[in-house]
Amino acid sequence: MNIVVLCGGLSTERKISLSSGTKICGALRDRGHKAVLVDLFLGLEDMDERIIADPGILFEELPPLEQVVFDGIAPDLDKVRASRRWKSPSLFGLGVLDICRRADVVFIGLHGMNGEDGRVQATFDMLGIPYTGSGYLGAAMTMDKMITKHMVKTVLESRGIHVPGWKEYHGVAPSDIDRIVKELSGDACMQAEGSEDGCSIRVPCVVKTPTGGSSVGVVIVHHKEELEAAVRECLRYGNDLLVEEYIEGREFTCAVLEDRALPSVEIAPKTNFYDYTNKYRAGATEEICPGRCSAEVEELMHTAAVTVHRTMGLSTYSRSDFIISKNDDVYFLEVNTLPGMTPTSLVPQEAAAVGISYGELCEMIVRDALKMRGGQMQ
Repeated sequence: MNIVVLCGGLSTERKISLSSGTKICGALRDRGHKAVLVDLFLGLEDMDERIIADPGILFEELPPLEQVVFDGIAPDLDKVRASRRWKSPSLFGLGVLDICRRADVVFIGLHGMNGEDGRVQATFDMLGIPYTGSGYLGAAMTMDKMITKHMVKTVLESRGIHVPGWKEYHGVAPSDIDRIVKELSGDACMQAEGSEDGCSIRVPCVVKTPTGGSSVGVVIVHHKEELEAAVRECLRYGNDLLVEEYIEGREFTCAVLEDRALPSVEIAPKTNFYDYTNKYRAGATEEICPGRCSAEVEELMHTAAVTVHRTMGLSTYSRSDFIISKNDDVYFLEVNTLPGMTPTSLVPQEAAAVGISYGELCEMIVRDALKMRGGQMQ
C-alpha cells in the first residue's frame, strides 16, 4: 500500500514529529508498505524536478530514511520559516497535497498546532484524502485544554474522577500582565471555573498556554515571586492563558486504542517535572508500565480515558494524562489526539504491555483509518 507519513510542520513539537514520523515510516516499510516521509511545511522542494512533476515516483524509489537525533531543544520556528525556498503563504509545502492525493492513506505523524488542531484533517476531508486518527472537530476541540475541561468536567466527576479547578484569561495584551499577576498573587482567591464547591486557585498553581503540547508553555509556580515570569513565558505561545489548581501527586498516562483502554504508564522524572526535555531525552525519566497503583485507581483511569475519548468524538487512538494524589484521587489533566510515536513515547509502551508490537500498532492505526474513511488494505 502507498502511504504518506506526514510529519514536521510548524509547531513547537516539530522535532518530536520528525522523530515519530521517521519511526512510523520505517515500521510500515518493514511490514511491506511503500511508505514515504513528507515534511508538511518544507514539502518536496529538495527533490529533483522529475519528482516535483510526478510525486508518485517516490512510492517506487522510497528514499532512504535519515536517523533523527533529538537534541531536547525546542525548534526555532522562525528559522524553519526562513529556510523554505518556496515562497507561499500555504502551510502545505511544495507538492505535499499532490503526493497525499496519490497515497492510499496519509498517516498523520504531526504533533501540536498546525497538525493536531484539526486544520489538516479538515483539508483532507474536503479533498477526500483518507488519513489516520481523529477527525477535524474532535482534534480542534481537544487541542484547547479549556474547551476540553468544559466538555468533560461534569461527565467525569459523575464517575468519581476529578478535574483540577482552573481560571481562564482570553485575549491577553501586554498591558494586562500586571493585573493578572496581582490577581494570581493576591490574598483573595480566584474562584475556579465550573466549581460548585468553593474550589479556588492559589499559589502554588500551574500556568499554561491552553493550546500547547509536550509541556512547552507550562510553568509550575510555587511562589508568588515566580508568577510574572511564568505568565510572560506562556504568553510567548499565544494570547490566551490557563491557570490551573496545582495537584501534588504522581503523573500517569493512559491510552485508548480502538475504544479500549491500555495499561497505564507511571511517569517519574529524575529531575523537575515531566517537561519537554524530560519527555524526550533518553534516561531522563523512569516510565513504569503498568503504573504502580491500585486496581481501583487503574480502573478509574481506564474509565476516564475512554469517557474522554468518546465524549470528545475521537477516533482510533488517544492518550489521556492524569495526576494521582497522595489520597489516590484521580485528576484528569488533558487528552492528546496524536500522541507521540518516538522511541521513548508512551502509547507504544502501553501497546507492548498487551502484546502489540510497534509495527502492529502502526498497522492497526492505518487499518482503522481505512475502515472509517474509505480505501482498502493491500
